[in-house]
Amino acid sequence: MKHLKSTLPTRFVTLMLVLLVGVASAVAQDAISGKYEGTGKTAGSADVQLTLELKNDGGKVTGTLSKSQTPVAISEGTLVDGKLTLKFGDGGKDGVLLAKVEGDKITGEWTAGSQKSAVDLKKVVASGGAVSLAGQWDAVADANGQAFPFVLNLKVDGESVTGSSSSQLGEAPIKTGTWKDGRLSIQVEGGSGTVTMTGTIVDGKLSGDFDFAGQLSGKWTAVKKN
Repeated sequence: MKHLKSTLPTRFVTLMLVLLVGVASAVAQDAISGKYEGTGKTAGSADVQLTLELKNDGGKVTGTLSKSQTPVAISEGTLVDGKLTLKFGDGGKDGVLLAKVEGDKITGEWTAGSQKSAVDLKKVVASGGAVSLAGQWDAVADANGQAFPFVLNLKVDGESVTGSSSSQLGEAPIKTGTWKDGRLSIQVEGGSGTVTMTGTIVDGKLSGDFDFAGQLSGKWTAVKKN
């Protein structure tokens, strides 16, 4: 993601704004797949431990919600603009979860008949067999839409991350980078501003947020090359 404006100053920023406009929804839906754990809180009752497992398949969200070790299957699930709607049982007869997705968190309200519970869940990051951060990653950045592909080459030494980012516009070294507590943070210096990227590895994929000099921001996701 080098030369964001250095090679084609005004023209490229305009191109980014036009091209980086449909993939955000797809990226978010793909990133939502995984296992979440948390609580359901009902006034006057003890907190209930919840486990939600989600899978996105072409825009269709499926999975199960487990409460007290009893799983209930999702009969209908959608994710639109960060708003998650899950129905359990035919027409939601076994309950409905209306929530918002923010990064690795899902918060909202569970309704089952007259009972309502506040739901607070966080994605579980697998520890065993974790994918190594070091190596080459095929990535896609998105800001309000269209895809912008690039490649990350990452080297890790303790908590220090070095390497480079490259695209059709050229290659730039990572100026600063850290890998701490399962979270990646890097800065790539372009000709007219700094690109800051943060991310985590979930289900073998590296994904997070980026910001270009306070002018353009969005999501990005990457898959490691074999």
